[in-house]
Amino acid sequence: MATKIDKEACRAAYNLVRDDGSAVIWVTFKYDGSTIVPGEQGAEYQHFIQQCTDDVRLFAFVRFTTGDAMSKRSKFALITWIGEDVSGLQRAKTGTDKTLVKEVVQSQVALAQPKKWSMLW
Repeated sequence: MATKIDKEACRAAYNLVRDDGSAVIWVTFKYDGSTIVPGEQGAEYQHFIQQCTDDVRLFAFVRFTTGDAMSKRSKFALITWIGEDVSGLQRAKTGTDKTLVKEVVQSQVALAQPKKWSMLW
């Protein structure tokens, strides 16, 4: 069955992360059957990392704040996570399904699944 995406719900979650007035700094997009829907969201990176387990595949849109006290800027990343225990067929489908997520998430730097999250945080 072809994968679909709930564009309205995913766009609303995406906009929460992009909103400077929002405490939400990350959101995941997960699979509900053959539909990609918003998953968890939060204000701390540690809670995001806990979503990235070996048995799931998900997409995440994450905001990073850079700069100093005088000049702060927000940067965004689209992360594709494929756990080590995900089947080969699901791994392959994730690559093509990413195009659906990119229809919603339009400004990002894409990161392929980093082996060690500690390198980022």
